[in-house]
Amino acid sequence: MLDGGEFGRLTVRAASVRGDSHNWEGSCRQDAMVVTRIGPPEAEILLLAVADGVGSARYSHMGSHQFSRLAAVRLDREAENLYAALCSRNEVELRVLATKAIAEATGQLRAQWEKVATSRGACHADQDYATTLHVLLVPTDSRVRERVVFSVGDGGLFVLREGLWEQGGPVDDGSLLDTRTEALPHSYRSVEAKLLRTEPGEVLLLGTDGITNPLTQRDPEFARRLAHAWGRPEAPSLSDFLWQAQTRAKSYDDDRTVICVWEKPE
Repeated sequence: MLDGGEFGRLTVRAASVRGDSHNWEGSCRQDAMVVTRIGPPEAEILLLAVADGVGSARYSHMGSHQFSRLAAVRLDREAENLYAALCSRNEVELRVLATKAIAEATGQLRAQWEKVATSRGACHADQDYATTLHVLLVPTDSRVRERVVFSVGDGGLFVLREGLWEQGGPVDDGSLLDTRTEALPHSYRSVEAKLLRTEPGEVLLLGTDGITNPLTQRDPEFARRLAHAWGRPEAPSLSDFLWQAQTRAKSYDDDRTVICVWEKPE
């Protein structure tokens, strides 16, 4: 999948590609992504989402696709409240709103999957649809500098500042269970939320673990190549971004989904 666009001073590029391991096996891409806008014009928010279906789950490709889209629908219903919470930097309220939206999506999808399973004379199992999910909200009004990322499971957000990648999403401080074990719809406690503030010239990268793991585990050459490609003032074309998103990282052959956001200075 390839997507992108211009949203005021914001430029978005997004790509989701099948990993080498899935190409070799002839299996489908289990990642999914969403690029859309939510809320009314006076409270408009750019919503970006990535989901990574758990490899061992039978229908994880369906889980990632459906969760990312239904989460966007549910968050759209809370768009004005989300915008107000962003403006007031209320991280607790943002977490509550996101947890509610994801819980509603979970309930709707679970009922849908149970109905399909019953019609086929089969048993429904939540773990068959297991997926991670990360959602980044960026107000399109440049006067609002706050952004928020909602997270369940692996992957997440990085910020490119002065040529270096910094982790921008929720980080386990050791007081919680390992978040890498968490997945929708069956094995998560709540949605993590992290507020951050960015400035023009900084690049936001939202991705599944096919791209965030090499960055997190500090593959210097991989990190440098992406920083060089995406750290320029102008965003690349869609075709160039797709090519750059497929930069190889040794020992990483999973699906890779990445969405980047550039902001033009005033």
